[in-house]
Amino acid sequence: MTFDLGPALLFCPADRPERYAKALERADAVILDLEDAVAAADKTAARGHLIESELDPARVIVRVNPPGTDDFVSDLATLSQTDYRRIMVAKSESPKRLRKIDQRFELVALCETAKGVSQAERIAELPNVSALMWGAEDLVASIGGTSSRKPNGRYRDIARYARSRVLLAAGARGKAAIDAVHLDIHDTRRLAIEAADAAASGFTATACIHPGQVTIIRDAYRPSDEAVAWAAGVLAAAEGERGVFTYEGRMVDEPVLRHARGVLRRAER
Repeated sequence: MTFDLGPALLFCPADRPERYAKALERADAVILDLEDAVAAADKTAARGHLIESELDPARVIVRVNPPGTDDFVSDLATLSQTDYRRIMVAKSESPKRLRKIDQRFELVALCETAKGVSQAERIAELPNVSALMWGAEDLVASIGGTSSRKPNGRYRDIARYARSRVLLAAGARGKAAIDAVHLDIHDTRRLAIEAADAAASGFTATACIHPGQVTIIRDAYRPSDEAVAWAAGVLAAAEGERGVFTYEGRMVDEPVLRHARGVLRRAER
């Protein structure tokens, strides 16, 4: 399975159908949320809105409730009545349970608890999983913490560890990795820093919770003109070389060429 929807994935509460089309218009893909964004009393109505919606299924992800719950069963029964086949599984923890999900569905496994992060490698091995995402706040809450970030806005070490582990697990199995949402809507500076780091580190996309975050994420993932020119130049130079060579004063070997190919892929998105 290939996951490549673009770098900015925008969450939208599934009980707000009037926002569906606008969210999809603003972002590269929309994540219609049946889990945390919807109160328990409103979940049935939200499922009805999904059935009635007419969005492009190729650009829609539906976040469903955790496996093992009655809401999860209801969510999948609802989606079976639609064309939406890409689901984000909240609180993914059990590879066994994920493997048993109807094979018609492509899974984005949301590793957002201590158990989920600890199982990230096994989850990434599943053929029905196309991407892994990590979540900071549920993770810290699952181990008794109170905040994923320090007073200066930076992630605490446990969150950084989880982020890295999920990214490595996805990369080891050739799956996409999605970076967590930035909850402080007004802290655009920190969002830009973290999105740029995500792109440089190998994340495929960053999830967001507000339309105003979309442009910041897209800009962070888009390589600069200078980077694109360098990548094209070094790959062109490599065609006439054998093994290691020097380009613009820098030693170039196969890992550097892979970096260059990655820059051009990002520029084409």
